[in-house]
Amino acid sequence: MSLDTTFWLPELFLYNTMTRSKQKFVSLYQQGKKDVVWIYSCGPTVYRDPHIGNMRAFTSNAILRNIIKHILGLPVLHVMNLTDVGHLTDDGDHGEDKMEKWAKRENMTVRELAEMYTQKFLEAVEALDIGPYDVLPKATDHIQEQIDMIVTLEQKGFVYRIDNDGMYMNTSKVEDYGKLARLDSQDLQAWARVDASNKKNPSDFALRKFSAEGECRQMERDSPRWVWFPWRHIECSAMASKYLGEEFDIHTWWVDHIGVHHTNEIAQSECCFGSKPRVHYRLHNEFLQLWGKKMSKSAWAITTVAWVVESWFDAMDIKYLFLSWHYRSFLDFGTDMLEQSRNARTNLYKKIHSHPEMQTFQKSISQTKNNTDSLVSKSYASMFESLQDQQIRQLCQECAEVLCDDMNTPKLLALYHTLSKMDHVDVLSVLYWFDSYITRMWLFEVSEQEAKVIPQEIHDLAQQRVDAKKQKDYARADKLRQDIEDAWFSVQDTSDWYLLS
Repeated sequence: MSLDTTFWLPELFLYNTMTRSKQKFVSLYQQGKKDVVWIYSCGPTVYRDPHIGNMRAFTSNAILRNIIKHILGLPVLHVMNLTDVGHLTDDGDHGEDKMEKWAKRENMTVRELAEMYTQKFLEAVEALDIGPYDVLPKATDHIQEQIDMIVTLEQKGFVYRIDNDGMYMNTSKVEDYGKLARLDSQDLQAWARVDASNKKNPSDFALRKFSAEGECRQMERDSPRWVWFPWRHIECSAMASKYLGEEFDIHTWWVDHIGVHHTNEIAQSECCFGSKPRVHYRLHNEFLQLWGKKMSKSAWAITTVAWVVESWFDAMDIKYLFLSWHYRSFLDFGTDMLEQSRNARTNLYKKIHSHPEMQTFQKSISQTKNNTDSLVSKSYASMFESLQDQQIRQLCQECAEVLCDDMNTPKLLALYHTLSKMDHVDVLSVLYWFDSYITRMWLFEVSEQEAKVIPQEIHDLAQQRVDAKKQKDYARADKLRQDIEDAWFSVQDTSDWYLLS
């Protein structure tokens, strides 16, 4: 039976939280309504180190952006906000501002705190190679946009004032409030985070909060309606509308934003602009827990990219772990899982770098890297057309297809391993293209591990040991391990290879 290896561009299907179903992605750009595909991702609150739970979501966002840009071939504008004020400790309308709270603990100003942790966030983004973002707006740089939105909502009759408290959104006037979380009247009572007697409805939420009499916050502002401080829900809507307009394609973040933050963001934005739906596809990452507990900055259950790297892992081991689980699957993080990911990534790396055509392929890359016709600059379609082997063509199409099936990265990694076992040079072309444009795990770069001065004779001993184990000559395998250790190196067994250090 002959293989059908004609080129076809797969359609992208995404799980839309609003409809609770996979939907075919048709952008406003493709409909002739926008000049690019517009993506908005909720960003970090920059008061502490970004934990790997956050970074898992940001990694998924990057994969989505890369699929749309490089497989579908569509122009993309990706915006992520930086929350540097207004995020309260209980995620509702009461509690301390996290930025103010941690600035006091670290004996610095809020702006100094924000600048320090913004830089740490950008370092984590660089380590995982999941940037760059086209726009990284800060909440404190968009005060006027927030005021303008609140004034518009007030003029439309959606806002009321509680003296010595703040300006609140009257959710009883929002006919479909809670539609994202699918909240009925009883749910709205249960989901309301603050039981304030002065609120007209339990689910009403603050658009801005007034500074209490005698209280002076570092980030408070003057306005036509009292001295106030910027607010988390409204800042997200204000920044998104400034850079992406009143209607855009995709909004992403964690599942815990469904019930409160995104529910409120939808209500205030759609009532302000009149666009329904304002966002056409809403994607949410499932949680990552740390040894059975929700990862939380405030509860100290935090593991950062820097901490993991300091613990003898590579940042790409973290990324491989993220990609080995579907973004909508719950992930319980632990060092044992990191070890498994390191071994799997190391095996893949070894298979690629020991490929019989690898040396020739690397020479061709270095010779054409600055050429516009090089593999690096090829579109997905032109890369596919350059392939000679029909079976590899089919596997290449499968790589694109699983990615376009709601970002099924676990299946993509499985295909990576399948391809790496095949001898044809086309294998390297496929793996190189997808790693360069989609997953970006540096599989074709010389790793720090490989860069260490490990003599070729040690590699030869390790390979002889692999051969001895395959022949079940365990006595010789043990002797070879001892020879390696006598030379002051160590060898670690993986499922089908070895790791020298």
